[in-house]
Amino acid sequence: MNIVKVETSPIDGQKPGTSGLRKKVREFQQPGYLENFVQSIFNTIGDCKGKALVIGGDGRFYNREAIQVIVRMAVASGFGRLVIGQGGLLSTPAASCVIRKFNTCGGIILSASHNPGGPDEDFGLKFNGENGGPATETVTDAIFQASKVIDHYLTTESGEIDLDKVGETRVAGTQVQVIDPVSDYAELMESIFDFPKMSALVSNPRFNMCFDAMHAITGPYARDILEKRLGAKPGTVINAEPLEDFGGGHPDPNMVHAHELVAVMNGDAEMDFGAASDGDGDRNMVLGSGFYINPCDSLAVLAANAQLVPGYKQGLAGVARSMPTSRAVDRVAKALDIPCYETPTGWKFFGNLMDAGKITLCGEESFGTGSDHVREKDGLWAVLFWLNVIAERSQPARVIVREHWQRFGRDYFSRHDYEGVDSGSAQQMMQRLGDGLADLPGKEFSGLKVEAADNFHYRDPVDGSESSGQGVRLFFENGARIVMRLSGTGTSGATLRVYFDSYQRDPALIGQDPQKALAALIEAADQIAGIQASTGRKAPDVIT
Repeated sequence: MNIVKVETSPIDGQKPGTSGLRKKVREFQQPGYLENFVQSIFNTIGDCKGKALVIGGDGRFYNREAIQVIVRMAVASGFGRLVIGQGGLLSTPAASCVIRKFNTCGGIILSASHNPGGPDEDFGLKFNGENGGPATETVTDAIFQASKVIDHYLTTESGEIDLDKVGETRVAGTQVQVIDPVSDYAELMESIFDFPKMSALVSNPRFNMCFDAMHAITGPYARDILEKRLGAKPGTVINAEPLEDFGGGHPDPNMVHAHELVAVMNGDAEMDFGAASDGDGDRNMVLGSGFYINPCDSLAVLAANAQLVPGYKQGLAGVARSMPTSRAVDRVAKALDIPCYETPTGWKFFGNLMDAGKITLCGEESFGTGSDHVREKDGLWAVLFWLNVIAERSQPARVIVREHWQRFGRDYFSRHDYEGVDSGSAQQMMQRLGDGLADLPGKEFSGLKVEAADNFHYRDPVDGSESSGQGVRLFFENGARIVMRLSGTGTSGATLRVYFDSYQRDPALIGQDPQKALAALIEAADQIAGIQASTGRKAPDVIT
């Protein structure tokens, strides 16, 4: 089979973010755009001859076409084996699972996570390393540098492979293996959780739950595990068919976008538990009966109850959270006398800690929770964890959370997102804020006095690498905190994220509405940073 060398030149802007390269579909469809980035990954890997690579994605528009391109390029680069999810599908946590199980050199995951899909929407691609986790900053920087000097890419003239048929075939010297995308991951879940006890819970006619797959990748996984293996009633999983445009929805599992699940949970039928997952299956939202469970609280509750789960009965080595996440899990770690690490946003930082054996559980406020079973956050795993705890404690989710607050106190938390704002204005606002940090301590805003202010800097305790400028932190004398940062997950404009958290220990004051409990902080943030003036928005687009 002929290997074709195609001359090319660098394309601006192919810098991977915290979760790879995300752009509009039409940008990826430009001649050479996808090829340049994939070849840059292969050039960074080095000698690909004989190596194994996992390929799969969330099924969004352009997923299948992109996989065919990647396969032809991988064959031309001499990979010995390609492991591909049937239909081109692999959830992000399942891809991590398969990379680790098959001992490959890594994997290419095609996803833009919770971003919308369709011809006019978003597409993404990232490389995960041999540990199954997102590429380190060293690797992503090397990929970016390779993209700036690329002068050719390699491909073949081979025909398309059949992505829908499980089995093995050979293309030139490369073995191409199409696998069931669910089975390896489901077996891993069964090794962690008490499936018999969970089955007794979810198959009980009096227990009613709903899982909203949001027409994204988790549908087949949730149906197989919840309905088939655990025996939940048919129809428990809604919107289970992965669609290229996610059914026209926004596959982000929050109270705004998972509106169908929220309606079910607040409807006339008595519901005990609800959950949703996002586009690529790594995020989760969990709900009790008429009760929203904040992701920060979810991580803390799971850590406090981890020894009820077979896979964690020996205890936790440690826990970690992203810096913007509330400090609820810190209090659990202190009670358990285990380390708690605060990292920048991005799962790659957790991966280092896991590989070094320093942590077992980790999470971030953006609906991501995970453990050392893979090297990605894992939406369905978190839902199964909750079901295992509910089954063991024989208590509803809302009761478990309220009892947690009674024991540890409540960390009121909220995130305000200003989406698609002018990048220049947002960056200028953050620059002004950063330049004035030294002058803030001692000043009072909305009745709250600033105690300290900084821009978060992280030194990795494993490899010593340093990450600066990870988000502005404002600490107040009453223990409250505001965090502001610009997100790198969008494909147009900028997203300003503002995080608020405040601790309340008084049992009589732990049942307030978070927006009311945090009202003074919210007002202080605008006074300090001039959010409305800089964004032109009177209110955030999304509040979680």
